[in-house]
Amino acid sequence: MTTEGHVESLERRHRELDRKIEDEMSHPSHDDLYVAALKRKKLEIKDELTRMLSEA
Repeated sequence: MTTEGHVESLERRHRELDRKIEDEMSHPSHDDLYVAALKRKKLEIKDELTRMLSEA
């Protein structure tokens, strides 16, 4: 996969995680541990995106 393709894939996954977090938070009895895991994964993706873009 090209760097550009990988960046696009990471951006898409980041948006998907953002939607999942919003969906989960909209439930009155959301699972805090699940939301925290989603947020950690989203941050990992953001960090990887930042690293890749700074190397380009």
